[in-house]
Amino acid sequence: MRLSLIVTTYNRPDALRAVLLSLAAQTDSGFEVLVADDGSRPETAAAIADAAIDFPVPLVHLWQTDDGFRAAAARNLAVAASGGDYLVFIDGDCVLRPDFVARHRALAEAGWFVAGNRILLGKDFTINALLAPYPRLHFDSRLAWLGRRLSGAINRWLPLCFVPGQGWRKSQPNRWKGARTCNLAIWRSDFDSVNGFDEAFQGWGHEDADLAIRLLHAGVRRKDGRFATAVLHLWHHENDRSNLPENERRLAEILAGDRVRAQQGIDAYTVEQVSAGRRQQFGPNTA
Repeated sequence: MRLSLIVTTYNRPDALRAVLLSLAAQTDSGFEVLVADDGSRPETAAAIADAAIDFPVPLVHLWQTDDGFRAAAARNLAVAASGGDYLVFIDGDCVLRPDFVARHRALAEAGWFVAGNRILLGKDFTINALLAPYPRLHFDSRLAWLGRRLSGAINRWLPLCFVPGQGWRKSQPNRWKGARTCNLAIWRSDFDSVNGFDEAFQGWGHEDADLAIRLLHAGVRRKDGRFATAVLHLWHHENDRSNLPENERRLAEILAGDRVRAQQGIDAYTVEQVSAGRRQQFGPNTA
């Protein structure tokens, strides 16, 4: 099974650098990384090029023009350029533990998508951590993170613990709430069957919930990725939410119906369009 890691970013090169370091340290190296860049300034491209010098797996940077918050479009473009059978979405400010990819591979199962969770890092802790030239939060022990929980630097600690078994992970197969693209895994065939993210969702909010609901409409069920795949979510300023009411209206519409396919989705991306786009590839050749 080939995995494609989709990392969404926008003008946060310091955080992205920490994320790419954590991806380079994965115990499972059978994946590619595609950075879905929603119009960042050149500093982001420079950070990716720097990380690529010793990057152990294929690394691709896909950039689209900065025309407002268009994360759905950035992710669709990255998926269209990917070569994996299985997609794992994270945000460009989510640091991964070394077993993150291996855990997701172990949870992958036909007919199911996997929704993981996150640990929120505080503002001061995040700022201080990113001052280091090569932040390596991904290697820190659970004991170290427990100390940070006790000091209030993170909002919770238990998600770092691993709970074995698969059966309990299927206890809420029809739940869409809490499925976020900072930690979400989907088979590429299922993603294509619902036409990917709906690019009608512009501005912050609910494009990930919309995808989860349409997957459920298509008969794909949810598996719980908690206590196996938690990500370390770096602090950031709150996004502009001016378009949230319109996105909430769209979400209510999809909940009230049974539509499966995105109205403006991945089917708009031809091979020629992807090849002609702003794309830069680093690292080992894609298999």
